[in-house]
Amino acid sequence: MALRPVQVNIKAVDCSGLGRFWGEALGWGVLSPGVTTYVGPGGGLVWPEPLGLGIDLIPVPHPKPPTKNRLHLDLATTSTTHQAELIARLRSLGATPADVGQGDVPWTVLADPEGNEFCVLEPRETYRDTGPIAAVVVDCVDPRAMARFWGGAMDWAVLEVSDDQASLRSAEGVGPYLEFLRTPDPKTVPDRIHLDLLPYPGDDKAAEVERLRGLGATDLDVGQGDVSWTCLTDPEGHEFCVLALH
Repeated sequence: MALRPVQVNIKAVDCSGLGRFWGEALGWGVLSPGVTTYVGPGGGLVWPEPLGLGIDLIPVPHPKPPTKNRLHLDLATTSTTHQAELIARLRSLGATPADVGQGDVPWTVLADPEGNEFCVLEPRETYRDTGPIAAVVVDCVDPRAMARFWGGAMDWAVLEVSDDQASLRSAEGVGPYLEFLRTPDPKTVPDRIHLDLLPYPGDDKAAEVERLRGLGATDLDVGQGDVSWTCLTDPEGHEFCVLALH
């Protein structure tokens, strides 16, 4: 048994507005099937996406605090010209420069219209076939421990592990990477962005949740009440949800 990541979940004050930004940024479609806004590469609502992760925006009343998100997106580019053009286009859509202490680096850090940080990478061979999202990046204290937990939780392959970073990707070699980067500071505030995982058809969601608890996950109460999904945290406190098959 294993779970598959199916979407990046972003809290937003203006779901439709932020959805339009990310749809334009990635060249993806934007749909609002209910209270949430979904951004995905398919022309219609294809869920889960067979070749990557969609973005699901959920409404919240409060704006993002000034604290840097522990999870962010890295966007891929194919050339230095493409990188410059993409940055200019994102700025025209409402992105703003962000300083997270990155210094003089070849990538550019921006924030979306609600302040969520993301990076536009210089062209890298590793990300040549990921699609517009190169990686979902998580700040953590111990990348090795995160690789053990998430490698056990999901069906993605662990490709690289060191004291400074760990990398996972779909075993089919498609879509973005999931990367854990070592940072000295532990998580202290709730995440604005998290991953949603989904069981495979025929697998038992309750059994999967219990398996995650055995790996080190902890139950999380965010006031969700009686819902079909289960909220958990990983061993470093990053929130995530296990969804139910519809």
